[in-house]
Amino acid sequence: MMFQAHLDSLFLLTLCLTTGYGQEGKFSGHLKPMVFSIYEGQEPSQLIFQFTSIPPAVNFQLTGETDGIFEIQPNGFLYYTKALDRETRAIHKLQVTSLDAHGRTVEGPVPITIEVKDINDNRPTFLQQKYEASVRQNSRPGKPFVYVNATDLDDPATPNGQLFYQILIQLPQIDNIKYFQINNKTGGISLTPEGAWKLDPMQNSFYSLVVSVKDMEGQSENSFSDTTSVDIVVKENIWKEPEPVKIEENSTEPHPIKITQVRWNEPGAHYSLVELEKLPRFPFSIDQEGDIYVTEPLDREEKESYVFMAVAKDEHGKPLARAVKVYVEVTDINDNPPTCPSTKTVFEVQENERIGNPIGTFTAHDIDKENTVNSILRYAIVEQSPKVPNEGLFLIQSYGGMLQLARQSLKKQDAPLYNLTIEVSDHDFKTLCPLQINVIDINDQIPIFEKSNYGNLTLAEDTAIGSTILTIQATDDDEPFTGSSKILYRIIEGDSEGRLEIDTDFHTNAGYVKIKKPLDFETASVYNIVFKAENPEPLVADINYNSSSFATFKLILTDVNEPPVFSQQVFQARIPENAAIGTKVGNVTAKDPEGLEISYSLENNQKGWLKIDPVTGEIFSTGQLDREVQSLYKVQVVAREKGGSSLRSTASFHLTLMDVNDNAPRLAKDYTGLYLCHPLKALGSFILEATDDDQQPLRGPQFTFALGSENLQKDWEVSKINGTHVRVSTRHTNFEERMYSFSIRISDGSQPPMARTVVLPVTFCSCTEDRCFRPADKQPGMPTVGMAVGILLTTLLVIGVILAVVFIRLRKKKGAGSAEGTQRSEVRPLNA
Repeated sequence: MMFQAHLDSLFLLTLCLTTGYGQEGKFSGHLKPMVFSIYEGQEPSQLIFQFTSIPPAVNFQLTGETDGIFEIQPNGFLYYTKALDRETRAIHKLQVTSLDAHGRTVEGPVPITIEVKDINDNRPTFLQQKYEASVRQNSRPGKPFVYVNATDLDDPATPNGQLFYQILIQLPQIDNIKYFQINNKTGGISLTPEGAWKLDPMQNSFYSLVVSVKDMEGQSENSFSDTTSVDIVVKENIWKEPEPVKIEENSTEPHPIKITQVRWNEPGAHYSLVELEKLPRFPFSIDQEGDIYVTEPLDREEKESYVFMAVAKDEHGKPLARAVKVYVEVTDINDNPPTCPSTKTVFEVQENERIGNPIGTFTAHDIDKENTVNSILRYAIVEQSPKVPNEGLFLIQSYGGMLQLARQSLKKQDAPLYNLTIEVSDHDFKTLCPLQINVIDINDQIPIFEKSNYGNLTLAEDTAIGSTILTIQATDDDEPFTGSSKILYRIIEGDSEGRLEIDTDFHTNAGYVKIKKPLDFETASVYNIVFKAENPEPLVADINYNSSSFATFKLILTDVNEPPVFSQQVFQARIPENAAIGTKVGNVTAKDPEGLEISYSLENNQKGWLKIDPVTGEIFSTGQLDREVQSLYKVQVVAREKGGSSLRSTASFHLTLMDVNDNAPRLAKDYTGLYLCHPLKALGSFILEATDDDQQPLRGPQFTFALGSENLQKDWEVSKINGTHVRVSTRHTNFEERMYSFSIRISDGSQPPMARTVVLPVTFCSCTEDRCFRPADKQPGMPTVGMAVGILLTTLLVIGVILAVVFIRLRKKKGAGSAEGTQRSEVRPLNA
């Protein structure tokens, strides 16, 4: 036994030497309350800690929940002899006491806590090897209808005991669609959106699922797992669209009237109706039994069908499933009489119409439902006026409404019009409608010109447009003021360019020949015109126009001297602004109608930048162009006939000057009043803005900024803010109270670039209310603000002294006068 004890001591000593135990520090120390964490399942005979004793202690004692696992050596080595199991005991409460050689307590007992840390040494286990559940078709997706549950003895606060659920198999698998889903944390099984939509007990009423559970949150290959099966029965969902409802319009029964119903699968649902369209009133309601009512009589002619939604919700106001549609059709009754097409319908019939020819179709209306007995109309003629030459002249088709001549052709001299009364009837109602038939004259007479030749007419080519140059006249023996007697005139020869037109006075049938477009002697000097007179109505068969409907006329033009004509009214050109003087910038062209030579000149050439070649019309620059002065230069070009004629024409010439980089950047405003308050308490700065008279890109100018000389770099620095602004800052605060000269160089970004150096005065001065009170440097002969104030105060003091002296002398003089009586006083100047 002693030999075995020596071996144990030797083992522990070796462990201490190899692991570092026994050294004062992390693995050894004096007796005090301590907590140790040890993973379960570790190899036995593992050292935990070495307690050091304080004399006269020579031994240690271990008590508490040792479970025969924990021991302590006299030298203070605390260790365990068996592997720990968290599931047996997660925390061991121990006490350590140090003893002297007589077994008396020196220190303690001191509490020692051993926390057993979890390892994944337990597999999850389902509470049931098989689950059974049922679900109704069209149930709400995502709402669990069954839960599977598993347990794991490992610590739930660690991944070892955190479970992950998953559906492995769905049988049957239809079209590779997953009808079911599981919440991988709670184990709740619900329908997918596809399952809620497609699950149908008529096709398949039973499904089986294989569900797995894994610990380690399912994220590790070393996780343990278990499986179970879930048998699911699919039940029919009685929550479905009701059959379409038909309601007869204008019902006289007491309302409300039950028309249909909806039902949720379980009791306790709350029902409501939702409109799909905005109506003046919604004539339907639903009770909490799911019965749907119509609340008032309906009118098919107002609205022939209704579509709305029925909704079922749970006690929390959440929908139990998708809303269902309710269709209501309003059926027709014959509650509307026929109506006439208008106040009076008018037909026309020519006096030579043949028997049986259609005159027109009379169409009445009935707003009852189409193609039903309620809206089928029947027509009949019940009266004709006048009854000459006899009755029954007209016939109307009973159901088509077509009106025909029944007995003979009509003659206008018998009656110019007939009034008929048409009876229109449906199954229950009759309506009388008026119809007027006008007998119109046939076009059997052609227009005849009063003369066949209107002679010759000589006109100047510049006769104004709209001028009437000739009146022509034809007559027609058909009935006046009808389409058969109206006359239209046309020019059928001699005016191919359409320079003339003819207006007709339909009261007199006179034709007025007018100028429609400008006449041109140079194009045609003589026009041989042929007129034709015709009716807007076609002639009857066997009647044709002949020579009596045609007439001739000759128009002779005389030449008029006309001004030149430019090829266009606005000529445009573009040129860089730095173009050399004498550069050709464009040209203009004009022609004289008579073919005479033309001379060109310029007007409104206000800056004298252009000149024109009087013969060729070429335009040249004569001065230095400057876009910044005027970017679009406009002048008037004048074209005159040579030879002293006063006729002239004008056109515009627009010259656009394109920008070149010919302006250096500059400061955008006057910065001569710059100052900083002295003494500087912190680094000072101010902002400068630059601009450029040249045209800038759309993104804006991009200037660069630099100090004007290297000598300034010890006192100043510049930092660019953007393309136009720069911040100038002091590098230190040790400036004197005076004015400094500061220079900055500004460059643009053009090619080649242009730059400008600007010198600015910056004054360091005493400030009052953030304003410069006295500039540090004063100009010779110019007082500062402080000096000016001093001068003013001194002047006021001198004036006060003078006034006091005068006042004192006047008082003395008055006193002396009283004492001396009539003695004469001497008056002296104040400066005597």
